Amino acid sequence: MTRIVYEIVAHDGGWAYKLDDVFSETYATKEEATAAAHDAAARQEIPGPSEAIQYQDEDGNWHEEQSSGLDRPEVEVRDADSSAGGGQG
Repeated sequence: MTRIVYEIVAHDGGWAYKLDDVFSETYATKEEATAAAHDAAARQEIPGPSEAIQYQDEDGNWHEEQSSGLDRPEVEVRDADSSAGGGQG
């Protein structure tokens, strides 16, 4: 299962959440950024419809598969300053 982690960080004179190197908008308080990250995390976990997907592999071959809308990532929200690393997700 895929796991994604939103980190709460100081950013651009305020607070933001980030995923890898991508930042959210800047919020005035850490609490607002944390609430927004939890909202984004909750939306990541909402199942969608199953759909046929097509993709090309590194050899140039095309493949078609059925992608389950139930295959959602495990999501965590973590305070980047927390040494324990345990967040809520």
